[in-house]
Amino acid sequence: MANVGLQFQASAGDADPQSRPLLLLGQLPHLHRVPWSHIRGKLQPRVTEELWQAALSTLNPNPTDSCPLYLNCATVAALPSRVSRHNSPSAAHFVTRLVRTCLPPGTHRCVLMVCERPDVFASACALARAFPLFTHRSGVARRTEKKTVTVEFFLVGQDNGPVELSTLQCLTNATEGVRLAARIVDTPCNEMNTDTFLEEIKKVGKDLGIVPTVIRDEELKMRGFGGIYGVGKAALHPPALAVLSHTPEGATQTIAWVGKGIVYDTGGLSIKGKTTMPGMKRDCGGAAAILGAFRATVRQGFKDNLHAVFCLAENAVGPCATRPDDIHLLYSGKTVEINNTDAEGRLVLADGVAYACKDLSADIILDVATLTGAQGIATGKYHAAVLTNSAEWEAACVTAGRKCGDLVHPLVYCPELHFSEFTSAVADMKNSVADRDNSPSSCAGLFIASHIGFDWPGIWVHLDIASPVHAGERATGFGVALLLALFGRASEDPLLNLVSPLGCEADAQVEDMERDSKRRRLV
Repeated sequence: MANVGLQFQASAGDADPQSRPLLLLGQLPHLHRVPWSHIRGKLQPRVTEELWQAALSTLNPNPTDSCPLYLNCATVAALPSRVSRHNSPSAAHFVTRLVRTCLPPGTHRCVLMVCERPDVFASACALARAFPLFTHRSGVARRTEKKTVTVEFFLVGQDNGPVELSTLQCLTNATEGVRLAARIVDTPCNEMNTDTFLEEIKKVGKDLGIVPTVIRDEELKMRGFGGIYGVGKAALHPPALAVLSHTPEGATQTIAWVGKGIVYDTGGLSIKGKTTMPGMKRDCGGAAAILGAFRATVRQGFKDNLHAVFCLAENAVGPCATRPDDIHLLYSGKTVEINNTDAEGRLVLADGVAYACKDLSADIILDVATLTGAQGIATGKYHAAVLTNSAEWEAACVTAGRKCGDLVHPLVYCPELHFSEFTSAVADMKNSVADRDNSPSSCAGLFIASHIGFDWPGIWVHLDIASPVHAGERATGFGVALLLALFGRASEDPLLNLVSPLGCEADAQVEDMERDSKRRRLV
């Protein structure tokens, strides 16, 4: 998978499936609507129209099903025909699974994705997750041939015309962002340390013509970033705050995305156990997501000021490591008594959001983090948790998640009841809750919010992606599609406008959701 190039084309052209293996994928009612004249050139001479119709008649998705059409060279696979109200109408997670299991092997392959226009974006991002970029398998390194997968969309239902070139370019940028984020998260810390992550940021900056702002090591301490410095000061590679800024003419608001970039989390002196530490290379998933999304959204013509703030550190054990009972002064001016060095993500993000507020004058601050193990208990493996001071943005995150396939579900937002969990006798607050049974994922997010203030007049959104950042042992690139969809109305791209829930009147949003419900017969 690591050497696979993904290409989106208006027409994949015709080819014998023995020379170019083929996967046809979609909901069963949609597959029935594909005319034989459209797929004949992709299947003949190996598959006849009669065989194609016979294969469709055997499919009985529950929730999915597949049928080989010719040896291992051509397959048709059916997605669920119905999904629940908390799932994406695109059935994005099943798209990824079916592509992984049903796409025939080969150097040059083709996927014909059959869907409705509103599901194109989510389906493309789901396809991208099936082709991770990182591997150190020795057999892969010896292969020199470049593999390609060509993707063609066949649209059914309303607005079923051809896919425009602008849409194909948007899909290319979005899926490159998903795969970039997944590659960073998959890469172990002996390669993806803070130095290397900074190089990734600089590469994206160079590609976009942006020079990043970088504050590192002792300069962090000198300038008051006690959270980032305190977490990362024991590591061989020093911590950093890095910022990529897109400031187009005519911008009407300023948005800051703040990403947790803990390249490895041992837990610090509150060290993790041997079964809970493996996988902690993924603790940079929030920063990876905003890097992939920033590159894609700027390429797509983002019209407002957009700052990507990366809070980078390795939470290591060493003679300089932060001790429980230490007190740090954070960039907000608030003091924090450390009672758990394994609650480090909120410390670096507290500095990041305070910087976004004080130095960048952001109107909207959104932080993305693999923040709490409790997130997977609160909202599960597939749905990120959202905590925000805005009911409108809470609803928008849920809607955007359904439209793009990066699913989201709300947490309880109630600082007047929950923030007392951080009470300290000697500092403004502790960094870990007194009662772990009292909505710990909500409390962790509130710690971050407290460093811009609960009375701050702007929009604050916190996304905890701890569980959906990976599926099994592979990163998903989760968050890239969500950010693109959530802020799509600030883009010039019509596809991102289509999947964005913001910028519409409330009535239009309700009508859109009702249309989706009717179209999918949601249960």
